[in-house]
Amino acid sequence: MTPHPSIIWPGDVRKARELQALLAGKIRLVPLEKAPSLVAGVDAAFIDDRIVAVACLFRYPEMDAVEDVYAIRKADFPYIPGLLSFREGPAVMEAIGRLRERPDLILFDGQGIAHPRGLGIACHVGVLLDIPSIGCAKSRLVGSYAEPGRKSGSSTGLMHNGRLIGRVVRTKDNVRPLFVSPGHRVDVDDAVRMVLECSRGYRLPEPVRRADALSKKIKKKFA
Repeated sequence: MTPHPSIIWPGDVRKARELQALLAGKIRLVPLEKAPSLVAGVDAAFIDDRIVAVACLFRYPEMDAVEDVYAIRKADFPYIPGLLSFREGPAVMEAIGRLRERPDLILFDGQGIAHPRGLGIACHVGVLLDIPSIGCAKSRLVGSYAEPGRKSGSSTGLMHNGRLIGRVVRTKDNVRPLFVSPGHRVDVDDAVRMVLECSRGYRLPEPVRRADALSKKIKKKFA
C-alpha cells in the first residue's frame, strides 16, 4: 500500500525533520549493482509559488535522448534551508512518474548525502523510489575540500565531520567543478564515474543539462 501523500510529504516542519532522519537511515551507499541502460536527469525551477520539475531520459552509454517530461505543481512547503526536497519533491516525483520507462539511475541537479542532515533531494527521492541516484550540484552545501586540478576528470574529496561525503569534480577543462555525492544505492566512486561518463563536453552531465535547459524554457513560457 502506498503511504498517504501527507506522510511522504508532511507540511509540518517538525514532522519533515523527523521523516528526514528516518529516510536518512534507509540510504544504502553501495556500488552500482549493474551498468544502467536508462539514465534520467532531473531539475526543478520556480515560477512564483509553482514548481516546474523536469525529467529527461537518456539511453546509456550512447547518451541518446529518449523522452522529456515535466510537471508543474503548487509549492505546498515553505522555503526552509535544509528542507528544500520537501518543497520540490512532490513535483519531481510526479515528473519522474510520467516517464514511460523506469530509469535505472537518476542524476539530480542538487545534493545527495552532501547535506546538513545527510538527505538531499537525490537521497530523498532515490530512497522513496528505491532507484540508484546521484546528486551533482553546482555549489557546495556542506563540507570542506581542496580545489581540484584544472583538467576534466580531476577531483578532490568533499569532507564533512571527518567523513567522505562526495567529491568535487572537474567535468570540463577550466570550468567550475561540480559537487558530486551519492544519493541511494550507489557509492562515491560510482557516482563520480557515472557523472563523468554522462558529461559529454559540457559542465553538466547530459541528462541534467537537458533538464536544466528545458526547465528554463518552460519557466519562461509560463512566467
